[in-house]
Amino acid sequence: MDKQRQLLEDKKLLHQFGYAQELLRDMGGFSNFAISFSIISILTGAVSLYGHGLTYGGPGIMGWGWTLVALFVLLIAASMAELASAIPTAGALYHWASVLGNKRWGWYTAWINLIGQIGIVAGIDYSCALFADPLLAATFGYKSTETTVLIVFGIILLLHGIFNHIGIRMVARLNDFSAWYHIGVVAILVVSLAFFTKHSLQPVDYLFQVGQTFSDKPYALAFLIGLLQAQWTFTGYDASAHTIEETVNPRVRAPWGIFTSVAFSFVFGFMMLAVVTLAIKDAEGAAGASNAFIHVISEALGGTFGTTVLWLVTLAMWFCGLSSVTSFSRMMYAFSRDKGMPWSRHWAEISHKYRTPAKAIWLVIVLSFALALVDYIVKSIKPDTSYTTLAFLTAVSVVGLYAAYGIPIYLKLRAEAKGIFLPKHLGPWNLGGWSKPINRISLIWIAFISVVMVIPPNQNALYALVGMFVLLLVMDFAYYKNNFEGPEAHLKVSEAELERIEKELES
Repeated sequence: MDKQRQLLEDKKLLHQFGYAQELLRDMGGFSNFAISFSIISILTGAVSLYGHGLTYGGPGIMGWGWTLVALFVLLIAASMAELASAIPTAGALYHWASVLGNKRWGWYTAWINLIGQIGIVAGIDYSCALFADPLLAATFGYKSTETTVLIVFGIILLLHGIFNHIGIRMVARLNDFSAWYHIGVVAILVVSLAFFTKHSLQPVDYLFQVGQTFSDKPYALAFLIGLLQAQWTFTGYDASAHTIEETVNPRVRAPWGIFTSVAFSFVFGFMMLAVVTLAIKDAEGAAGASNAFIHVISEALGGTFGTTVLWLVTLAMWFCGLSSVTSFSRMMYAFSRDKGMPWSRHWAEISHKYRTPAKAIWLVIVLSFALALVDYIVKSIKPDTSYTTLAFLTAVSVVGLYAAYGIPIYLKLRAEAKGIFLPKHLGPWNLGGWSKPINRISLIWIAFISVVMVIPPNQNALYALVGMFVLLLVMDFAYYKNNFEGPEAHLKVSEAELERIEKELES
């Protein structure tokens, strides 16, 4: 099928769900995969939380913890891919929950997802700032502090806003480049640490050594807390669904984008973590350093070469943040066009020049900066706090996102039990007879990991999430009841338009 005919088919499919084709549909299968792969970004999550994982779980968290989390996340990704194929709209989680449950389920799913998305954008760009600021400080001769990190964080967010505003074609090309760039930097890390380390590598079984923790927790509990490193890395792969209205042949390409982004991240991430961990000279010294990853790389490679590798990793984080802003803004746009947010008409507005949800993009930037700013103010008032800003931001994003991932999966199982959702409603990408058991295991893991992510020392993330949920309850009465009618109430396509597309396809 030629591209123009495929675009007509895609337009017709979207119109059958009641939405007009407003966003530019120009992304291919690789671009759709690349945006999720870039947001997962093994060079962001696994790297920025390397010290967290090592401190709590020791070297074994890199071998066993990464693998354990990845296998469960693959099941969750498969469950979500199946839903993306069945209901291919940019609202994704929110629209799935609305169709499978009702508009209240959809509304809460959207807002919980928004909370997680704010956390993930803030967490990714703050990670980038944590790496960039010390490198910039060494270059320009200033002292890196929490204040300078916050300033660099703001600049990074600003750049991501500008690039996303300019257009989807540029961002799609950068995402394509980012995917290859991530693989290339991992290859550089693997080769350089395997062959050019200043000291000999640890034996391979060191990667699976359990029982060692540099925290005050019993090892079993510490290991679970250390799973935040891997669990946060494997977030954001719903981006392939949020950009589904910009993807050609979306019912096949977007599901594969969701699933393969997790699978490839698992493999390349394991390779990277393996060589970095085997390059550790002194685990206790690395765990006690202000940045464990920088400490290990500097000791292993040193000098200009080590600094160059760290700059390469920092740029990968920048690409990750760029993709995350794209995904978040599309989700916000889709929710706003159904009047799910206050002042929705602004956030659903498409730039005539760039065909992007420009105002939604800038709201994403403001909200993400605000989350980190609030944490900065709290820590300024109480400087003796033991948690890190990054652990706070990442825990908020993990629980928010995975709760939002779990709701439509649960609603699908419930709809199947009621006979509402049938095999004929599935898209071309589906799990067949494995669907229900995979869905159920996915929900068990989501429930388990959501509890683990907010136990001390991450209890502040729990307080933040509780506060946000209370705000949602207030909004339920102040906004939802009077303004939100659900996605079905704002369908924008007439029968005449569908007939016109049918005639074009027949001609």
